[in-house]
Amino acid sequence: MPTHAVASVPAVAELPGQSDRRDGSRTPTLFTLLYSGMDADQILMGDGVVTNLSASGIGVRGNRSVNPGMELALFVDLPEVEEPVCIGQSRVSWVEGCRFGVELGSLKLEEKNHLQFFMGDRVIPSDRDRVI
Repeated sequence: MPTHAVASVPAVAELPGQSDRRDGSRTPTLFTLLYSGMDADQILMGDGVVTNLSASGIGVRGNRSVNPGMELALFVDLPEVEEPVCIGQSRVSWVEGCRFGVELGSLKLEEKNHLQFFMGDRVIPSDRDRVI
């Protein structure tokens, strides 16, 4: 998969009510991923874009429907990383139309390092973290 450049996504891209579903800061992003899992004894494969990223989860806009509780494998095209980062364990935590959030399971050290490196200088506080 080709690596795509990261673009900032305005805060208004969040769906109403989504900003308070996950604790911690999110990094708005726009890069591609593939996802796969089992749905009613059939293999589900989809692709989409990562809309935000945090240490514990990923926001996705995808082309295949998923259900809360589904376990997915993710293949994420992080910028400046030659091969897609494979995240073998994630669980769908919410679904709204073609958008959904996944909670990351235990990550291998390499996966964790790639995500932490990417988020290092790009963390943007969520609305709850901002001081008014």
